[in-house]
Amino acid sequence: QVQLMESGGGLVQAGGSLRLSCAASEAIFKIDAMGWYRQPPGNQRELVARMATGGSTNYADSVKGRFTISRDNAKNTVYLQMNSLKPEDTAVYYCGAQRYGLTFWGKGILVTVSA
Repeated sequence: QVQLMESGGGLVQAGGSLRLSCAASEAIFKIDAMGWYRQPPGNQRELVARMATGGSTNYADSVKGRFTISRDNAKNTVYLQMNSLKPEDTAVYYCGAQRYGLTFWGKGILVTVSA
């Protein structure tokens, strides 16, 4: 089982930046893919950004050019740099990891963007 812990959320004004971190309980180079997902109030969880073990990435259209996913293998940590934040980015953000044919989730962290 892969355990994930998110950090770095909070309240920020529109146009501001935040960096989320996701620390994994095992070496992330062994994990098939890691990503960030979000669940806005009253909506379903959606993909924000995803990075496969080989380094390829994909992003939701709504965040392209503003968000960047990256990783530090030495720290077993994946990051989400969020710039030019908008009120519609307000959501609970979850870190997800695909391993052993399963998806593991962190507990989630709240990001609130004020207008």
